[in-house]
Amino acid sequence: MSSTASVPLFQKFKLPNGVDYEQPLGLFINGEFVTGKEGKAFEVVNPSTGNVVGMVHEATAADVDIAVDAAETAFYDGPWSKMSSADRGHLLLKLADLFEENLTILASIEAFDNGKAIQLAKGDIGACIGCLRYYGGWADKIHGKVIETNSESFNFTKQEPIGVCGQIIPWNFPLLMWAWKIGPAIACGNTVVLKTAEQTPLGGLFAAKLCKEAGFPPGVINILSGFGRTAGAAIASHMKIHKVAFTGSTLVGRQIMKAAAESNLKKVTLELGGKSPNIVFEDADIDRAVEWINFGIYYNAGQCCCAGSRIYVQESIYDKVIEAFKKRAEANVVGNPFDEATFQGAQVSEAQYNRIMSYVELGKKEGAKVEVGGERHGNEGYFIKPTVFSNVTEDMRIMKEEIFGPVCSIAKFKDVDDAISKGNSTTYGLASAVHTGSLSTAMEVANRLRAGTVWVNRYNTLHWALPFGGYGESGIGRELGKEALRNYTQVKTVSINLS
Repeated sequence: MSSTASVPLFQKFKLPNGVDYEQPLGLFINGEFVTGKEGKAFEVVNPSTGNVVGMVHEATAADVDIAVDAAETAFYDGPWSKMSSADRGHLLLKLADLFEENLTILASIEAFDNGKAIQLAKGDIGACIGCLRYYGGWADKIHGKVIETNSESFNFTKQEPIGVCGQIIPWNFPLLMWAWKIGPAIACGNTVVLKTAEQTPLGGLFAAKLCKEAGFPPGVINILSGFGRTAGAAIASHMKIHKVAFTGSTLVGRQIMKAAAESNLKKVTLELGGKSPNIVFEDADIDRAVEWINFGIYYNAGQCCCAGSRIYVQESIYDKVIEAFKKRAEANVVGNPFDEATFQGAQVSEAQYNRIMSYVELGKKEGAKVEVGGERHGNEGYFIKPTVFSNVTEDMRIMKEEIFGPVCSIAKFKDVDDAISKGNSTTYGLASAVHTGSLSTAMEVANRLRAGTVWVNRYNTLHWALPFGGYGESGIGRELGKEALRNYTQVKTVSINLS
C-alpha cells in the first residue's frame, strides 16, 4: 500500500527482543537519506503478526535517475575514481567490522522484517561479514596478463570495472543478498544502485547507514526501497546502467533480461528459481541423511531458492526414511522468530503464505498424501507447519513447480540411473544433493546431475569462497568466489608497437 503521507527519514524502533535503535526510512542516494521525488511511501509489515510496523519512502523511476547520476559522477569524477584498489578493499573491511559491531541489531532487523528465526538471522549476518571481508581481500588482486605475440609488440590486458551497476535483491535473505551483490561490485571498483525487496526494506537501509559510517564516498553505494514494477523496471532498462544483477524468480528474471537487451545491452547475471533434488541411497547413514534433508527444506521456512524440495529415496530404505523424516519434521520448533529455540519462523508475507497454502491444497487434489503438516501453525502471522507429501508422481505440479515454502515431496527410486533421471527431470538446475556411504556413487551422481551445486552428505552449506549459481532456468552467471568478480569487470587489451 502506497501513501503520500509524511514519513520521517529516521525513526526510533524497539524490537520484540528489546533491541532499541534508530531505523533509516529514507532513500540512500549520494551519501544521504532523502525523500522520494514523488513523495510516496509504503507500509512495512511484521510477518510474525501481520501488523503494519511503519512506512518507508518509495523510490520511483525519477529517484533511480538521480541515484544513477550520483553513481556515474562518483565513478568518473569523484574520489572513488582516483582511489587505489587497496583503499577500496579497506573500506569493505571497515564495513565488515561495522556489520560485526552491529550484528545483534542487524540480525534482529532480519527477524523482525523477514520473519526468520533469530538464530538463522545471526548466521546470515555472520556470512555477510565473511563475504565482505573476502571481497575486501580481493580488491587489490584483480589484474590482467602480459601476452607474448612477437618481439615487436608488448601486449597486456587490464581487468577494468564496468561502471554503474544496478542490483535487485530478494526478500528471503535481505542482508545476505545485499552483501553478495555489494562485495564483488565494490571490490572491482564499480558504483552501485541497489533496490531492496519491497517486503523487506529495513535491513538494507540500516546497512546503508553503515556504508556512510565506513567512509564510502558519496554516490558509490545507493540503496533504494521500492517496487519491482517501477524502481526495479527502471534499473533494468536504464541507459546509464551497464550491468544488472538480479536474484529472484525465473519469471521476473526473464523480464529483467528482456529489458536489459532492449535498452543498452547491459551485462546481466541472474540467480533464479530452483526445484532441487535431494537423493538418499540405501548405503547412507539414515539418521544423518534425515537431519540434512530436514535442514535442506525447512531452513529459512523453505524460502530458499536451492531448497531440497524433491526428496528421492532408494526403494529398500524408503519406509525407514519417511518415518524418521516425519518425526524430525514434527520436531522442528515453529513460531516466534525471537525465541532462540525457534528453527522455522514466519513466511514473509500474506501473499506468500497464501501461495504456499494453495500448493498444499493442489497437492491434496492431485492425489498426494500429506504425511505431516499441511496446515497453518498458530492463529496470527504467516506460519505454516512443516509439510511432507508422499505418493507423489513426477507429473504433479507440487513436484515440478517451485513452491518456496516449507513443503516437500518424497518419492522412491530404484538405482543410480533412475535417481539421475528423476533428479534431472526439471527445467531448473540450481542445486542438488546425494547422501551415500560410497565415494564412487557420490562422484558418479555429482558428475551426472545437471546443477550448479552438488552437496554430498550435507545440504545448504554455502560459503562465500564457493561459486553459486544455476544451470538452465536457474540463471546466468555465478555469485560468490573468484567467479563473481568476472561479472563486474571487463577486459581491455593494450597492444604497443615496439619497433
